Amino acid sequence: MTDEPPLRRRAAESRTGDTPHHPPSALPEPDGAGAHPTVGGPVPPTDAAACPEDVPAGGPVPLTAPREGTPQPVTTPEELDEVLARFAVGTGPVALDAERASGYRYSQRAYLVQLRRAGAGTALIDPLPLSDLTALDEVIGEAEWVLHAASQDLPCLAELGLRPRRLFDTELAARLAGFERVGLAALTEQLLGFSLEKHHSAADWSSRPLPESWLTYAALDVELLVELRDALDAELSRQGKSEWAAEEFAAAIRNGTRPPRVRAEPWRRTSGIHRVRGARAQARVRSLWYARDQIAARRDAAPGRVLPDSAIVAAAELDPKDEKTLLTLPGFGGRSVRRLARTWLAALDDARKLPDDALPVAPAVEGPPPPHRWAERDPVAAARLARCREVVVQVAAAHTLPPENLIAPDSVRRLAWVPPEDVTDGTVAETLRGLGAREWQIHLLLPALTEALTDPPPAP
Repeated sequence: MTDEPPLRRRAAESRTGDTPHHPPSALPEPDGAGAHPTVGGPVPPTDAAACPEDVPAGGPVPLTAPREGTPQPVTTPEELDEVLARFAVGTGPVALDAERASGYRYSQRAYLVQLRRAGAGTALIDPLPLSDLTALDEVIGEAEWVLHAASQDLPCLAELGLRPRRLFDTELAARLAGFERVGLAALTEQLLGFSLEKHHSAADWSSRPLPESWLTYAALDVELLVELRDALDAELSRQGKSEWAAEEFAAAIRNGTRPPRVRAEPWRRTSGIHRVRGARAQARVRSLWYARDQIAARRDAAPGRVLPDSAIVAAAELDPKDEKTLLTLPGFGGRSVRRLARTWLAALDDARKLPDDALPVAPAVEGPPPPHRWAERDPVAAARLARCREVVVQVAAAHTLPPENLIAPDSVRRLAWVPPEDVTDGTVAETLRGLGAREWQIHLLLPALTEALTDPPPAP
């Protein structure tokens, strides 16, 4: 008999070979003698080196394989029906994850969907031959969905017909609970005592067939997600933040399933564009950017793989007029880029022929100016912003929160730049709601923020 916490004891046993190497089926109770030290005590630092008591003796146990083995991807309607039957009789929350091919593909679609549920095991679904997963949504839709960094995956899941009604985001929960390191591997190591390898996170998940090691990696991403959810839920409850988290999760559902916002003049986000001087040169950036974007969309390739931003900037600065000169510029040496030399030269020529009134103009500024301009534009507003920021920092520290999770920085700037005409708790609260603040955020900030927005009388 031992009073060692069950999770730590299981991890130690798996290392010594007394039990099979797989994670525990349940976490220790949130209170009592067997509780994990991070649940029911002070908010822990998330640096494992600074908090060694949270890791099993000898360090975290490497998690190398799912407890039931690595499943093969579901690719046919018949295989999907079998998954539906399993998950229909499963119980409790459903852990989900999705793998995209960011950096390789133009789209942000999901190329693999991973699910796990008690009583159902783990399933890997290939959405390429099964583009509509609404039948799966009908089976698991009413369960709580557990995702890590849900804002990254909800849009691509929605494209497949998968939309949560209830959500628990483990990354967001960890932020609210005051953890400094909120990556899945860091949290799993600290709270559960297992280490996850993340070396396939930037892989090209659109490639087929997917290697077995990639499938194992994908399955492990949902292996302990529900257990991690339980640990974080207990910590949020201990800190009195469960209602805050519920509001945040509801907002994540609303925001994550909306169509992506179409950005005006997206070419202005070209990396290095700040070096491009003059409207005519910026027109060259714009022309090359859209030429590249059309090719990238047609190929379903990441734009940077068609032509790097650095090449666009170099061509915009020097304005080459023939292929020989163009191909000497940085970024134009690759074979696939050289094959499109006529396309790039045509785009540059189009920009060269534009009349002056068709050249780019400085975009209209929406909202307040950059903070570094406030002091010269409106010193009173600059002082107001400084007071508001100090309130946010102090309140966030008092509640062990990142300031950006207490309130969006842009909301603070907008409020400080144009405060309500009559600054009262009621008008400030209404303004914050209009900016998307949640009720728990308003409740924490309102009295001090109202005071900060009240400008002192001018000096005599």
